[in-house]
Amino acid sequence: MNEVTPILLLGAGRMGGALIEGWIRTEAFPEVDLIAVEPNPSEALVASDVLLNPPDLYYSRARTVLLAVKPQMWKAAAAFYAPHLAEDAVIVSIVAGVSAADIAREFGGRSVARIMPTTAVSIAKGTASIYAADAHARARAHVLFAPIATVVDLDEEALMHAATGVSGSAPAYLYAFVEALEAAGVSAGLTPEASKALARATIAGSAALLHESGDDPAELRKQVTSPGGTTQAALEVLMGQGGLGPLLEQAVAACIKRSKELAG
Repeated sequence: MNEVTPILLLGAGRMGGALIEGWIRTEAFPEVDLIAVEPNPSEALVASDVLLNPPDLYYSRARTVLLAVKPQMWKAAAAFYAPHLAEDAVIVSIVAGVSAADIAREFGGRSVARIMPTTAVSIAKGTASIYAADAHARARAHVLFAPIATVVDLDEEALMHAATGVSGSAPAYLYAFVEALEAAGVSAGLTPEASKALARATIAGSAALLHESGDDPAELRKQVTSPGGTTQAALEVLMGQGGLGPLLEQAVAACIKRSKELAG
């Protein structure tokens, strides 16, 4: 046990489970230093060495508490678990739309960091937007997420809404794009199998090149666009009036609007 562990996960569903997978994959934390409370655990979680659904007395051992329950359940979780926790336990919340101040109040004034992660943390390729007014809580969040994600610090909590629009919800935008590209390939005459293989491998390879090269996406786009060629013809549609630029602005704005509504 050290300053960070044991880590108590209140909720180990899709996102909590992804975090556990990432930590195990990278060996960031030993499985035996993880405690998970999850009513419907996955087979992988049950088969792991994570301490699953232990008696209440184990909760006080946690140095870090990851709040990963559904938004409508967080207050009930705080009311039940807060009395069992160590006074200096740090609360790291991935619950969307719930302010750090509200979480701190319900958890007895403990230090709080808020995170907006993506599920690619499961393969150590996630992103994590972090807000914490308390430097100690911010540092704790970095220790948890740096091994499995690209971490971005936010200076204002209100920016969590924008981070949701650009990062937290953005994997779904990419999956929707790939889905549409596959369908377009089929409409153009490719078999579903061929269109699927071509679209997915091309997107994955292009994303990897963007990451590995460090080049601006605009520069990479220019490198594969010959003047007057086929790619330019397609880009005139995608980047024209009503194309990707304004469409994504509208999508992100809609996401931000809904995020603010859910936050109350």
